[in-house]
Amino acid sequence: MSDVTETTEFDPTATATEADAGDETALTPSQLEEEGDIAADYIEELLDIADLDGDIDIDARGGRAYLSVNASEGSSNLRVLSKPDTVNALQELTRIAVQTKTGSFSRLILDVGGSRDARASELAVLVDKAIARIEEGADSAALPPMSSYERKLIHDIASERGYSSESEGEGRDRHNVITRA
Repeated sequence: MSDVTETTEFDPTATATEADAGDETALTPSQLEEEGDIAADYIEELLDIADLDGDIDIDARGGRAYLSVNASEGSSNLRVLSKPDTVNALQELTRIAVQTKTGSFSRLILDVGGSRDARASELAVLVDKAIARIEEGADSAALPPMSSYERKLIHDIASERGYSSESEGEGRDRHNVITRA
């Protein structure tokens, strides 16, 4: 059985960034909370069906509902779901479940077993390598195609390091190009 821990520290000023928002408007704290609750119920049911133990934390980050599923104390069977492709697939299924209940597009983020933090660390290394190429004389450095969430992280990491990042390409070929700011 999974435990749901709800974090209700919603930032009412949090809005989606232009790079990632599309035409969607920012959700209110109560809408984010509703998305989080619906998503947590869906994930909890999925964990029960799969006979996996996990603790679910609900939060809001950057104008999105953020669910984190971590192994219960003394249990490590959750790592079977923490592979990046599996987390992305579960996130899409969870978004569909939320959209079905709310009737609105969902931008929620799902993290299983710390996989999002691990991926953010990998992306930081990619950005550092791209910056090294620029410092060695390249005008820009293109990164491989990735999801909109990962491109958003790249934008943030590049900005933190004093560089600029633009998304280029279409569909599955959409990627970041880093340049000097």
